[in-house]
Amino acid sequence: MTVTTFSELELDENLLEALQDKGFTRPTAIQAAAIPPALDGRDILGSAPTGTGKTAAYLLPALQHLLDFPRKKSGPPRILILTPTRELAMQVADHARELAKHTHLDIATITGGVAYMNHAEVFSENQDIVVATTGRLLQYIKERTLTAAPSRP
Repeated sequence: MTVTTFSELELDENLLEALQDKGFTRPTAIQAAAIPPALDGRDILGSAPTGTGKTAAYLLPALQHLLDFPRKKSGPPRILILTPTRELAMQVADHARELAKHTHLDIATITGGVAYMNHAEVFSENQDIVVATTGRLLQYIKERTLTAAPSRP
């Protein structure tokens, strides 16, 4: 089956509304190829030029999973997205917030270049998604401020 619209992907109405808010009605080639298997729980490996929608290709299935399996108790972040740079972490988190704006999902960012204690809210709240740079994340894991243990809804 060839996917020609986001509504064919059976995404949550709140995600479809956010896509519509952004003016997106048709998935790009990478999104049409990656989102269906990701929604089925399969691993994906994709490559596409800059600006073709790779970030949404993995964020939409991740957000859909969180909506399909809501958090039942407090705990650590349920999805961790690692990026190599602070700028990319901020960009990915902003994109995730835009896509999740009609949901109850919480998204936080952990990066260097930010005062160490400014990340306290990430650890005191039930963040659903944390977007982090590896260096700062490892620092928190080593100090046992953030657990890297698997989490269940």
